[in-house]
Amino acid sequence: MAKPITDTAVLEHIRGLPHGRATYKQLVKEFRAQGEERGQLEESLERLGAKGYLVELRSGHFIAIGTSPEYLTGRLSQHRDGYGFLVPDQHIEGIQGDVFLPPGEAQKAMHGDRILIHVSRVGREGRADGELLRILKRAHTTVVGEFRIKKRGNFVIPADDRIQQWLAVPEGLEIPPRSQSHDRVGAVIREIKTVEDLDGMIVNAEVLEFPEAGEYGVARVTEVLGYPDDFGVDVEIVIRKHHLPHEFAEDVLSEARAIDNVVSLEEIARRRDFRHLDIVTIDGETARDFDDAVWVERLPNGHWALQVHIADVSHYVKPGSAIDREAVLRGTSVYFPDRAVPMLPVELSTDVCSLRPQVDRLVLSASLELDAHGDVVTQEFTRGVIRSAERMTYTNVHRVLEGDPAMRERYSNLADRFELMRDLALILNRKRVKRGSIDFDMPEANIELDQAGQMTGVTRAERNIAHRLIEEFMLAANEAVASHIEKALIPSLYRIHEQPDPKRVSDFEEIAAHFGYSLGIGALPVKRFAVVKRHRDGRKTRRDVVLPSENFSISSRNYQKLIKQIAGKPEERILSYLMLRSLKQARYSGQNTGHFALAAQSYTHFTSPIRRYPDLVVHRVLTAMLDTGKGWSDENSLRELGDDCSFTERRAAEAERELVEQKKVKFMEDRVGEQFNALIISTTKFGFFVELEDLFVEGLVPMETLPGDRFSYQENTRRVVGDRTRKTYAIGDAVKVILDRADPVERKLQFAVLEPERPRKKKQRSG
Repeated sequence: MAKPITDTAVLEHIRGLPHGRATYKQLVKEFRAQGEERGQLEESLERLGAKGYLVELRSGHFIAIGTSPEYLTGRLSQHRDGYGFLVPDQHIEGIQGDVFLPPGEAQKAMHGDRILIHVSRVGREGRADGELLRILKRAHTTVVGEFRIKKRGNFVIPADDRIQQWLAVPEGLEIPPRSQSHDRVGAVIREIKTVEDLDGMIVNAEVLEFPEAGEYGVARVTEVLGYPDDFGVDVEIVIRKHHLPHEFAEDVLSEARAIDNVVSLEEIARRRDFRHLDIVTIDGETARDFDDAVWVERLPNGHWALQVHIADVSHYVKPGSAIDREAVLRGTSVYFPDRAVPMLPVELSTDVCSLRPQVDRLVLSASLELDAHGDVVTQEFTRGVIRSAERMTYTNVHRVLEGDPAMRERYSNLADRFELMRDLALILNRKRVKRGSIDFDMPEANIELDQAGQMTGVTRAERNIAHRLIEEFMLAANEAVASHIEKALIPSLYRIHEQPDPKRVSDFEEIAAHFGYSLGIGALPVKRFAVVKRHRDGRKTRRDVVLPSENFSISSRNYQKLIKQIAGKPEERILSYLMLRSLKQARYSGQNTGHFALAAQSYTHFTSPIRRYPDLVVHRVLTAMLDTGKGWSDENSLRELGDDCSFTERRAAEAERELVEQKKVKFMEDRVGEQFNALIISTTKFGFFVELEDLFVEGLVPMETLPGDRFSYQENTRRVVGDRTRKTYAIGDAVKVILDRADPVERKLQFAVLEPERPRKKKQRSG
């Protein structure tokens, strides 16, 4: 009987063959394909090749990507100097990290493109070089940049300096139909009448022809954003550079406006009524959307009752609706210092779904009974309705708990409740610490703006007990929901955090040893194997590779113990940052593999459906269980959705981080020549990076600017050492620096080290 010919069946069949390869004739025979089935097989092979799952060799063989170290797919990460790296989709034994692409290869594509490469060389430590074979998916259908008029034509110079290729704009395609800069808050409105009016302005351009190596691309201008220094243009550039969906289509807005913001009596009757309880929201001062509300009580049996009420977005946003399709594209809300790009229209995010005070709102509720140790005794999940008693801020709750007389009087009806919340939060925190949960208390930058939106400073964002109690309650609710769904064997989205990569752990241990610390895991085991490479001319070469073994034992307790050891020490901030870098990124997945950093067997995101799409998905899974006892979606769909949500999360984080760094550099432009106390946070062959103690700003001290000697980088000790004086600069050293240069275009700050003044020698008296 002939096998069914589907893309999945063909790919899995080839992967199961020796060396993961097969010829077309072989596949015809093994699938018993005849007549129309042969055409189906050819079409399947063509689709799989176009998507990068297969590569066809000149010999007529089809190789499944991921089964051979010779061919890899992934994302192209270009460097501004022209070369690039393939960030692989899959891990291949024998290849360590990203694959280097020289300028001639990297410039065949654009930064961010998904590509297929042939691995041309593998070094002794698993470092590989490659050559680009095919562009699988373009990352940029539009490019934002500066419009410039040159002798040889008009061009858009990309704002992203990793996109090396300029885009030529043919005559007649320079001025968009809407011939003025966008009407944004604070932006200058300018009429664009001639091409000359555009020179030096920031535009967004649609790519009509993608550039090839050494050639310009072709584009047409679709938006005029304004001059680079116009207010708000920096945010507009970042939004378009990262391709953040930022304008809601009319059908999305129509759906949002049509939703009634008053909860009907019929809907209330179908739900658990929590409106008689003094439930509160606790958020930052500038928050506008309120996802979660909490309530705590001490039970007669000595246990604790914790209620976490989350906005029931799934009641309003139905799968497949215009709002839902847009929410999938956005994946998450993006928060900039002066504005947000919300996942949902404001009619939902700040009104209908937001748990505003003294207004009836629909929720999904997690009601937990916890014992004296913080362990869950019973748990219940239900649809509910609440009426938030107060819109509290972290600052005011903290002041109440600190005994501020004015605040305690103002919230006298809630003060006892906040004390119960604090006590339960401390119990939950002790429980997490006991099981090995890692708590990196890394400082975050807080960008301060004046009323006009101009940056006035950058300070450390304050964290107090109010932040911690909400954090503990959200963690408890997320974990309870994850374990509930998993026990029911229902497919869902999980928030997973995998074991750290052994190479990164090894690198961290090397640095920590210089400070006299260790994760306490002993010597990392290594694996030795040979990489056999088949060349296009038929030759085979063999190379021995030694890498840290993945079969090593490390737990979150190793990190936890080290965090405790360095607490309060001068090197705490540096080592905490490097520890964090040694860990993998958490991501969304349809397969639950646990959460390493939280030391949790099951974890998900349930508590922020207004701003995160995965939370909305988990709500749908949970409500389907409540209604039918069955699942909401299948594992394959959830796996793809998890990948998409992980991507949109990373995209948002990169955009937020980039704008903050950009604003920091802009802020520092007026401080060139000033002196600062700083800490060395990393060393390289071209100098070292410092972070200012008071401003949370980073910059480079170039090697050639170091005074008093000629310096070089010692890779084995990661120190910068003077050739004659043996003066050293190492990670964690405190230095005094002066700001030499601020480059807002490249978002870079350059500092120079100040030498301490030498004490003057006292003159000896004669006599």
